[in-house]
Amino acid sequence: MKIHILGICGTFMGGLAALARSDGHEVSGSDENVYPPMSTQLESLGIELGEGYDPAHIPGDVDLVIIGNALSRGNPSVEHVLDQNIPFASGPRWLGETYLRRRTVLAVAGTHGKTTTASMLAWILEAAGRKPGFLIGGIPENFGLSARTGDDLFVVEADEYDTAFFDKRAKFVHYRPRIAVLNNLEFDHADIYPDLAAIQTQFHHLVRTIPGNGCLAVNAADNNLQAVLERGCWTPVSGFGLDDQVEADWQVHLDDPAGRELTFRHAGENIGTLKWSITGRHNALNALAAVTAAAAAGVEPAQAVAALQDFKGVKRRLEYLGEHGGIHVYDDFAHHPTAIRLTLEGLRRAVGNARILVALEPASNTMRGDFHVGDLPSALVAADHVWLRSSDGMDWDPHEVLEKIGGNGRPRSQVDNLLEDLRSEARAGDHVIFMSNRGFENAPRRFFDALS
Repeated sequence: MKIHILGICGTFMGGLAALARSDGHEVSGSDENVYPPMSTQLESLGIELGEGYDPAHIPGDVDLVIIGNALSRGNPSVEHVLDQNIPFASGPRWLGETYLRRRTVLAVAGTHGKTTTASMLAWILEAAGRKPGFLIGGIPENFGLSARTGDDLFVVEADEYDTAFFDKRAKFVHYRPRIAVLNNLEFDHADIYPDLAAIQTQFHHLVRTIPGNGCLAVNAADNNLQAVLERGCWTPVSGFGLDDQVEADWQVHLDDPAGRELTFRHAGENIGTLKWSITGRHNALNALAAVTAAAAAGVEPAQAVAALQDFKGVKRRLEYLGEHGGIHVYDDFAHHPTAIRLTLEGLRRAVGNARILVALEPASNTMRGDFHVGDLPSALVAADHVWLRSSDGMDWDPHEVLEKIGGNGRPRSQVDNLLEDLRSEARAGDHVIFMSNRGFENAPRRFFDALS
């Protein structure tokens, strides 16, 4: 089959293209942002790329066009597909109906931690000799790529964002998992959902698709998830949580405040201890969720815990870029105040009294709106200095946020000026973290290269 993918350079759609190519399809694609590393990764697979959404990029003899959820009516390629009556589908639907139906699917859902937990789960299965396939919204360092085919088991990051302009259901309703992780649930995606209840409805749609002989691994301390299950649940539930928060079948204890030493328990019995370089209570929970799901897939819990000692993390999840002149630099994918707070708290516990300098780009539609602005000051409290990238599209005044954290920061609309400030302020011993769920004009790498 000849397939053309609109929006191919996104992590999800690029991974989809790789899977389709490995299945023997002839794949091409177009995007308005065609640049490395995704462009070179796709071109190495023999996938022809067109920059921009000129309909001429779509082959005249194409069998199917897969349309990414970033595209809408009015896009010239979308209008061409509709006018010419070319068969089209969303990425999640194609993935679910054409690819995942042949496999045993392990889905990882939640407002936070999907990418990291899915990466941990895939690595545990790999270490156990199961050779899983996966499609993850990031690049696990253990694998160096975001998607691969694998054998029967397939790990998919199950996103609650909408599917396409013509399908407003959450992506994950298309995946039909046998094992699913529900990490947590908060209000997000204000451009799609009017309130938390609307997102809970989508999560319950996911719960409805999981068979009775499957497994739900659920954060037992999350009341929003418990409310979802109270709407109806037909699948055995394995609850997990931090041992100082909740009684649960699966528990993890932080043996040190930074979370670099952990003890795991199941049904009250120790199943293993873990010493690793990953920090934070949130990552302890991510690890426990992955161990719980892997056990449902037949991996011995002790073996799962041991495998995580070799887990290398995920690109752009507090990714350590390196150190120069005593200044440590990190790149982090930040999309929500809770994620920002947990990441900075974990870093603070790891670095002690060393200074933390934060450059934050509020890039998601929800962050640029005023939905979470009240939570930002408390999310940034662990930082010593904060730079906020401001823009005309923001619905709030960054000065007000900075004043609430003591005024130790500055809004900057231009990345060049922000980087100049950081270079002037940073000194040996500092930890500088860039936080954005978009490109930030390559600010983290530019800053590190300027230091060296």
